[in-house]
Amino acid sequence: MAHSKALLVLENFIGGKFVPCSSYIDSYNPSTGDVYCRVPDSGKEEVEAAVKAAKDAFPVWSSKSPLERSQILNKLADLIEHDLEAFAQAESKDQGKTITFARTVDIPRAVYNFRFFASSILHHVTECTEMPAVGCVHYTLRAPVGVAGLISPWNLPLYLLTWKIAPAIACGNTVVAKPSEMTSVTAWMMCKILEKAGVPPGVVNVVFGTGAKAGEALVCHPDVPLISFTGSTLTAQRITEKSAPHCKRLSLELGGKNPAIIFDDADLSQCIPTTVRSSFANQGEICLCTSRIFVQRGIYSEFLKRFVAEAKKWKTGNPSDPTTSVGALISKEHLEKVRNYVKKAQAEGARVLCGEGVDPLALPPGNQKGYFMLPTVIVEVKDESCCMQEEIFGPVTCVVAFDTEEEVIERANGVKYGLAATVWSSNVGRVHRVARRLQSGLVWTNCWLVRDLNLPFGGMKASGIGREGAKDSYEFFTEVKTITIKH
Repeated sequence: MAHSKALLVLENFIGGKFVPCSSYIDSYNPSTGDVYCRVPDSGKEEVEAAVKAAKDAFPVWSSKSPLERSQILNKLADLIEHDLEAFAQAESKDQGKTITFARTVDIPRAVYNFRFFASSILHHVTECTEMPAVGCVHYTLRAPVGVAGLISPWNLPLYLLTWKIAPAIACGNTVVAKPSEMTSVTAWMMCKILEKAGVPPGVVNVVFGTGAKAGEALVCHPDVPLISFTGSTLTAQRITEKSAPHCKRLSLELGGKNPAIIFDDADLSQCIPTTVRSSFANQGEICLCTSRIFVQRGIYSEFLKRFVAEAKKWKTGNPSDPTTSVGALISKEHLEKVRNYVKKAQAEGARVLCGEGVDPLALPPGNQKGYFMLPTVIVEVKDESCCMQEEIFGPVTCVVAFDTEEEVIERANGVKYGLAATVWSSNVGRVHRVARRLQSGLVWTNCWLVRDLNLPFGGMKASGIGREGAKDSYEFFTEVKTITIKH
């Protein structure tokens, strides 16, 4: 393929320097369908160099005080915030998300991730117990683990990469990170400011490339004792297999098939706009998005009418237009996959009330070849249908009716995933009862995506292993040691 001179060419960041790669892969602008960037196609050699740089940097970095590391993290946050607009523009172009979402969610959250862990690292305490009868005191120490392998996905690129880098380096580890090859630009931009923030060479190394080559080399490397991964359940199975011979420590944040349960006493004026947002925000490409909506039969038809009307107000189009609510999906292949789910549902007898194949999609001239899809609402779909069982990861949601509390809990739990759920009801007792019984790592009631980063984040069942958050990330990124002193 011929490439114009205007293409952005990324380089790996190893040992504090940008290093060219021997081969590259194309990265597309999802809103136009054009190649706009070349990403290193790294493999064993590049990962080897990055791990060596991280190992070399570990003794000095791990011996710095938490306060020294905290100050560097805060400086990094300030520098990203200073360039917030440039980062937001790059994230929108690279990922297809709306500029509004990148400006208000992705980049501010990346900044906050560094500030949050810069603060939390200063407030951990270790345990101590006494055994006076035998004249002993026991206490614990926590030490950084070493080189952390961090693999982040394409849906919230800088947001989820910094959610891993921040706690890893705050705890004194050094890192080799591999962002998604489809969305590498903001990670590369972050590398440019690391030195200015005071991050020593080798503390943060970023190797670009595919999961099959670069990711695999990182997971299999004997000098990387720990892997933190966010992505698909299928990839996580492979990571688990490949890391098992090395007994690596794993944190796996995987997919979801998240239910919203709407009881007949729900406040629909709050519930409907929030549930539209939880279904279609970021084109439905968030692991926490709602894709199964259970509505109590008494309000089912009213809910449906209002929900569809609200979904139709969401404008799909050019991501850089501030009035756009739905940007482009990540790739041509992904768009095809999401569309196929809608076709399968129709083949099984379900009805599409709005969106894909029902409403016309009008795009601006420059976006005709982009990977766009309208917010799509499916009804009359069976619980065992693939649209109700599998993670679609697009702007598609299914709405079904239920009768009793007991029934809906069983149906909501009837999938292999268990990441997040939302419950809508004004009955406080019911909210607590249902939340307790849902097999979900996170349950929001009468709201969605309200996060306190202090608290554990992660899923049950096929939605992952481990949790992330102030205490949880600290425990994951440090080794604990018990010391006994006889006096």
